[in-house]
Amino acid sequence: MSDLLDLQQVSAGYGEAIVITRIDLRLQPGESLAVLGRNGTGKTTLLNTIIGVTRHRGGTIALAGRNVTGLRPDMRALAGIGWVPQERNIFKSLTVEENLTAVARHGLWTVSRVYEMFPRLKERRANMGNQLSGGEQQMLAIARALVLNPKLLLLDEPTEGLAPIIVDELLAALKRIIRDEGMSAIVVEQHAQKVLGVTDSAVILDRGTIVHAGSSRSLIENPAPLEQHLGVTARKTPRRAANH
Repeated sequence: MSDLLDLQQVSAGYGEAIVITRIDLRLQPGESLAVLGRNGTGKTTLLNTIIGVTRHRGGTIALAGRNVTGLRPDMRALAGIGWVPQERNIFKSLTVEENLTAVARHGLWTVSRVYEMFPRLKERRANMGNQLSGGEQQMLAIARALVLNPKLLLLDEPTEGLAPIIVDELLAALKRIIRDEGMSAIVVEQHAQKVLGVTDSAVILDRGTIVHAGSSRSLIENPAPLEQHLGVTARKTPRRAANH
């Protein structure tokens, strides 16, 4: 099976600054990947490089066998990359339904289908984007990417700043989209525990390079790399005071 996404020795950044260096990354059709790391390690830059909004400094990016390294972001989107940035980028002056119909392309993911995935959006379909809560705006941002019917979905910190109950609802939806529907996805997330149950594999970035790659399950079962690179430690039972 040919790779859906193939990054070979990719380096990129902003202006004169190089943020990610010599990244090798491959993703199969239907595979999902978590990108983990502390703040400032290059996670968002990696997604920005795949969509084409950074300064390319070396290497190649191929999507479904097509070299997209030199393509503009809009052309990469047309080639099949759906992007949900941290800023969400919804149209706040349009209704929920207008946000979806304005960008929808023919395919399996229709407006009706995303309403089934996100019932809150169906309830709010006549509301303007600026009338939605933060969690609803994030759902709309994901729904907008889905109705583009992409080959690959990129999500940058999708749970950031959301209430715990909304995080649980959003992660459940993402699990259905990725696991049940087979959507290929790369999810950037600072908090590993939130995303490892959703994705097939994971990489950890540190100082712009991949320092660990493996299955999500292996990281759940053996969190030593998380402890080493993210400072995530297992909860320990307090020691009882000795009786004297």
